[in-house]
Amino acid sequence: MSDRPGPLTGVRAVTCSTAQAGTVPYMLMADLGAEVIKIEVPGKGDGSRTAGELIGDLSSFFETNNRGVKSVTLNLKSEEGRQILYKLVESADIFGQNFRPGAAEKNGYGYDDLKKINPAIVYVSVSGYGTRGPDAQLPGTDAVGQALAGIAEAYSIPEQPMRTGVVSVADESCAFLTFGGLLAALYCAKTTGVGQKVETSLVGSTVRLMGWTLTTTMWRNRNPITGARFNGTPERPGVAAAFNDRDEKPLVLQLGHQDWRRAMEALGFWGTLEERGISDLGLALTCDEKRDQILGTLRELFAGDSRERWVPILRQADIVAAPINTLLESSNDANVLANGYVAEKAYPNGQTLKVHGSPWQFSETPAKIGVAPKLGEHNDAVLTEAGYSKEQIADFAKRGII
Repeated sequence: MSDRPGPLTGVRAVTCSTAQAGTVPYMLMADLGAEVIKIEVPGKGDGSRTAGELIGDLSSFFETNNRGVKSVTLNLKSEEGRQILYKLVESADIFGQNFRPGAAEKNGYGYDDLKKINPAIVYVSVSGYGTRGPDAQLPGTDAVGQALAGIAEAYSIPEQPMRTGVVSVADESCAFLTFGGLLAALYCAKTTGVGQKVETSLVGSTVRLMGWTLTTTMWRNRNPITGARFNGTPERPGVAAAFNDRDEKPLVLQLGHQDWRRAMEALGFWGTLEERGISDLGLALTCDEKRDQILGTLRELFAGDSRERWVPILRQADIVAAPINTLLESSNDANVLANGYVAEKAYPNGQTLKVHGSPWQFSETPAKIGVAPKLGEHNDAVLTEAGYSKEQIADFAKRGII
């Protein structure tokens, strides 16, 4: 099974991408069998090679975002370095970059430059804010995507200041949408012979992540209720909310109007809600005071026992419910492990470490987890395949071209 080709076997990507949003799309391609050539600065490489948790010469950040790719060093400020890049682009299907807007064009490897070399090239560009608008030329990071797209409000608590999260959701959202966009453009190029430029951004991707809640906010022209997710109408309300148990361990439940009474009766909460005049969930959508009273009562009642008791009761009543994991708990969750979402990887240095598995399960063309390359590890192999001699490659290295 391990020798079967991945679904993207035969596809070649050349990338000048760093950080997370710019590298994860190509790491996903590599997992699925594509050949990905990562261009790095000679002697220095991607700055994230030493980011995150370091175990020996392994970086949790670099390994997560660059596994399975090939590393080739090129001095793209030199004419010879650019010519080598052009040579690699000739046989590539995809070129990716996430430089500050305008930098690639200024330095000779913008879309207009590369499509002259390869008209079928899919040129992928990732930016912070998008290529239009007053801040288009500014550099962007995950924090920018989270801040401008409104995700801080999505997890905010009433009466407390909003803040961005510890997980790079803007970077990852952008990476996933970039991956989908480049595959769509690749399909078009393969069927028509015509390449194109695909642009994504941290802000645009995180706006998309806000989904129907953003649409509802725009239609209502007011900010959503925070602290819990209420939806529907007063006549047909729904809610998704989190509560702490007696040990301060959180759980989540989500239900629609038809589930409300059944859930509360199963938990033994219905009588208390009726006594307090708040058994109608729809009140939460019409009265802030009643909403706070409903949530406050539920917080009080859930704090009366453990989530190990509450979650099975809700599930037995056919209500969606689950414990809320910390990141560490998530990495050990039975569902996560059983589906291979987290896996163990043996490294050449003899270490075995837990890493991301694959979010996909292909029945015929399975994904394969690779390891991140050493800086310039594939210089000789890639440049030899491109037609350069051993003498030329040695000369390039001597003069700092690679």
